[in-house]
Amino acid sequence: MKNKLFLLGFMACTMTAVAQTQETTVTTQTQEEKVEKNESWYFKLGGSYFIQTAATEFPIVSGQLPNTDVYAADGTTLISRETNHGSFGEGFRSSLTAGYRFTTRLGVELGVNYFSGESKTMVQTTHRLVGAGPTFVDGNAKGKIKALDLSPALVLFLGEVHHFEPYTKVGVIVPIHGDLTIETNRTYTNPAGTTHAYAKDVVKPEPTVGFMAAIGTSYKLGEHISIFGEIEYRNFTVHGKSKETEVYEENGVDRLYTPTAFRPDASYSASHVNYVEQLTTSSNSKVTNAANFDTGKATDDISSYVGISGLGLTLGLKYTL
Repeated sequence: MKNKLFLLGFMACTMTAVAQTQETTVTTQTQEEKVEKNESWYFKLGGSYFIQTAATEFPIVSGQLPNTDVYAADGTTLISRETNHGSFGEGFRSSLTAGYRFTTRLGVELGVNYFSGESKTMVQTTHRLVGAGPTFVDGNAKGKIKALDLSPALVLFLGEVHHFEPYTKVGVIVPIHGDLTIETNRTYTNPAGTTHAYAKDVVKPEPTVGFMAAIGTSYKLGEHISIFGEIEYRNFTVHGKSKETEVYEENGVDRLYTPTAFRPDASYSASHVNYVEQLTTSSNSKVTNAANFDTGKATDDISSYVGISGLGLTLGLKYTL
């Protein structure tokens, strides 16, 4: 009887030990699985400055080639000419990013970015003869990009060492709002006096998609808070959809729809442009359909494009849930 009781007790202890071992093994596996997956949400707030890359020639501005021209005293002899080129990718950007890390090494991000570009000289003219009197003109046209975009990206984490965790990411850029604003200032000088003319043209873009790639690192300050820095390359091309002259003034007086000596055509067609891929005999164009040109409609013109590429440094804070 004692032998049977001893045997039953031994079996009970053995089963209890096995059960505890199995429980410990499952718990350890579950912990290891959690460590391996490392699932978490995180949010990043950052500020950036980009320098331009991949400069291209600027498009024609209101019929003027993208040149810097300097004329001699007679106003007709061209003494120097330089083609204006560059990228509208230079400027400041603020960003808010949400990320989800579904393994130790892999995650996804969705960034919302607001970009305000630096002004770029597209056309500049010095002492050009433009009319009787004689009348000379000096001036320039400068363009500036503002844009709001989304940037979904795939993130590869490279492992944490001494609170530093480097990573790389690639993704696309999807602009959702923005425009190119071109401000033109001209001074007309003749014996009768001087006239200062100011125009503001706004170009709306066609939908487009760009490319981005970045390499960076975060540094953990606490359980949830980190700082981060990354170097990012962005590149995309934007085609114009339409253009509207929103402001035209002479000596501070609104002359948008009032003919003047320096802007005799003040019709609707002179201040509104519809960009197309091809001009035909049915287009509202003085070039291909002069006989039927309608000054009450927007002028059709060939679509131009601008490059928005840049290399930037982003610094900010990261919060992990």
